[in-house]
Amino acid sequence: MESFKNKVLEATEFVRGKIVDQPLIGLLIGTGLGDTADDMNNVISFDYKDIPHFPISTVPTHHGRVLFGKMAGKAVMAMQGRFHYYEGYSMQEITLPVRVMQMLGVKTLILSNAAGGINHLFDTGDIMVITDHINLTGNNPLIGPNVDEWGPRFPDMSQVYDRGLIALAEQAALENNIRVQKGVYAGLPGPSLETGAEIRFLKTIGADAVGLSTIPEVIAAVHGGMAILGFSVITNMNLPDHLKPARVEEIIAAAERTAPRLRAIIRGVVEKLSDRGIN
Repeated sequence: MESFKNKVLEATEFVRGKIVDQPLIGLLIGTGLGDTADDMNNVISFDYKDIPHFPISTVPTHHGRVLFGKMAGKAVMAMQGRFHYYEGYSMQEITLPVRVMQMLGVKTLILSNAAGGINHLFDTGDIMVITDHINLTGNNPLIGPNVDEWGPRFPDMSQVYDRGLIALAEQAALENNIRVQKGVYAGLPGPSLETGAEIRFLKTIGADAVGLSTIPEVIAAVHGGMAILGFSVITNMNLPDHLKPARVEEIIAAAERTAPRLRAIIRGVVEKLSDRGIN
């Protein structure tokens, strides 16, 4: 753990020496949604490969860049692409960017992912505001010695997704005439997608959508005391009695079509945070 802590500190110092404004808001963008950060201005960007100890994104549409700039007057750090357990990265490597955000002073984390819909009331292209999650990855980024200055040994997970931020997202969606759903996200390790029996199981335990990311970063952010807002873009429907092959190209295309609407909601949330003087 001491080695990981040193890696976080080295990455943080590299970035801190090259940016002007301390970021207060973090964005972590998922598959097909890399342009969600286009509303930023005064941008300074770094390729992941140029930042000490940063992993490299291997998934299509994950640009592999971190951006620093302003959105609605707020200093933002945006990750264009994340790291996944199925890529072979450890939980610590997956969550390294979140720890760098924490060290830089980020207080609000907004995440997005591409997910398969389980709730039969959803449709492809819907945006689901995440209200809770189920960790089925079989792992946890907090396993091992606790870094006490980062957070408590046993962080409370009863209210992971900030209710105030959820309300702001719903308000922003309404103002932009965008329909949003709300629901529970289940995270699996991947990379294989779900069988019909697995979908029935997920539905039984209360999941509304399923994906292969997000939960490790969220756990680390909770540990670090951040307020969290999460979105799942429903890129395909997983109805166990009417399962169709899920093609990656179609999933990416569905996410890309939805990205402008998600971008409008995220900008609306950031604007409202600015109006209220909230980080």
